[in-house]
Amino acid sequence: MYVRTPSDIGSAIREQRRRRRVSQQKLADDVGVSRQWLVEVEQGKPRAELGLVLKTLAALGLRVALDDGKTAGQGDQGLTPPPDIDAIVARARKVRP
Repeated sequence: MYVRTPSDIGSAIREQRRRRRVSQQKLADDVGVSRQWLVEVEQGKPRAELGLVLKTLAALGLRVALDDGKTAGQGDQGLTPPPDIDAIVARARKVRP
């Protein structure tokens, strides 16, 4: 997936959190942030601290992979491909309580 906006990351976090059946409070406690901070990130807060966002992704087992667009698909030396964030975001947008 190509992450284009903070909302894309927030949707991916929310979807993975729900998939793992983790409450916002539990995840916030695990990451060391307030529940309100997590709520704002899930809503696409544009100025969330990058280090904390990365820590949140790691707590959920999500990885961030970067490429220059030229080497994609040329073999990852046996590495597991990153999750399809586009699919995660699409599912998250469909699931509205």
